Amino acid sequence: MAERALTSDAAAPAPERGLLALRPALAVAVLYAGARIITTLFLIIAAGLSGPTSRFGADATLGTLSMGWDAQWYWVVATSGYPTDLPLDDAGTVTNNAWAFMPVYPALSRALSVVLGGQYPLAAVMLAIVAGYFACLVLFHLLRERIGKGTALWAVALLAASPLGAIFQMGYAESLFLLWLFLALWLLVQRRFGWLYLLIPLMGYTRPGVLAFALLLGLYGIRRWWRRRADPLPAPEAVHIVLLGLLAVLIGFSWQVIAGYVTGDPSAYLETELSWRRGWIGEGDGGFVPLSGFVQAAALWFRLWGLPEVLGYVALGAAVLALAALLLFEPHVRRLGPEVRLWSASYLVYLLLVFFPQSSIFRLLLPLAPLYGAIAGPRHPAWRLGMLGLGLLGQWWWIYEMLALGNSYTQIP
Repeated sequence: MAERALTSDAAAPAPERGLLALRPALAVAVLYAGARIITTLFLIIAAGLSGPTSRFGADATLGTLSMGWDAQWYWVVATSGYPTDLPLDDAGTVTNNAWAFMPVYPALSRALSVVLGGQYPLAAVMLAIVAGYFACLVLFHLLRERIGKGTALWAVALLAASPLGAIFQMGYAESLFLLWLFLALWLLVQRRFGWLYLLIPLMGYTRPGVLAFALLLGLYGIRRWWRRRADPLPAPEAVHIVLLGLLAVLIGFSWQVIAGYVTGDPSAYLETELSWRRGWIGEGDGGFVPLSGFVQAAALWFRLWGLPEVLGYVALGAAVLALAALLLFEPHVRRLGPEVRLWSASYLVYLLLVFFPQSSIFRLLLPLAPLYGAIAGPRHPAWRLGMLGLGLLGQWWWIYEMLALGNSYTQIP
């Protein structure tokens, strides 16, 4: 029955058409609300299982789990702003501080908290939940022209109940970033470039990742130019693509300039980001070098697992090749359209160049959520229900490990 409720068979009897009989906004709301109820139950159970060794302690609650880890940093930004003097350790090295977190989400949460009587945690969680709903709604519209309404609804269900579904009701900026991103991709598909001049700054100052969108625009422009005979590229559209790409690059690097100007240290932002990495690899990292994070982590993780480091490099190379083949050749991925595929490739390249993979890699993969359209592609009921069940199982594992038990750098939400 669940399968038939999300198929696109308009000839099915009304009781079996289920969600397809509803307007998209309501159908997505039903799926999203159901997923949030399940996540809330998971969080309540996890709070009860949290012990004295957890970072949340034995008296953890739904509220404290929802405002843990990065949510605390966003709270600091909302209430205290950014430091003008970078915090240093005894060796004079920059330590963790608020410059790693962009201002849009905490600013909107702070504004909403004024309406809610100064309750910032409530405002932050409410904003995440509402933004998550609208992100799912936009994702549905982004995908349905390519894969059909029923499959698009399944993609929404898989995202809402995904292993990282708890992020939709925590004080994190991810759901707001997904909203801006999905809107930007939807507009790009429709070739309505005007609104992107607003969305690119919103993305850039919500969380890191706008440089990946700059790469997307570059690849998109090259593709449009290469196919200009079959798909004409009018001069105004070409100008928009170039200008938007330049804007995304400018926004992507501007936070470093802002942090450097405020603190008087041009390397303030990069040193702040590296301060989290140094918790894993120590002080002798030599500064930021593109691609070094994944290379260092490949060796580190395989060493921690008691395996030869060289296998880590082999696994990294194999993973890159496998992902490239998936984006190029897998038929369900190809059905999503060039914009989604180019975004996925661009974002993966961005992560490969700048990120140091540890447990938060799961969260950083959320911007690849349009690929749920490919996972939902096979129409067999057992496949779709199985993927939904695996998502919920993965979500419980993530909540239990990162929140109920989380007490070390290997358990970062």
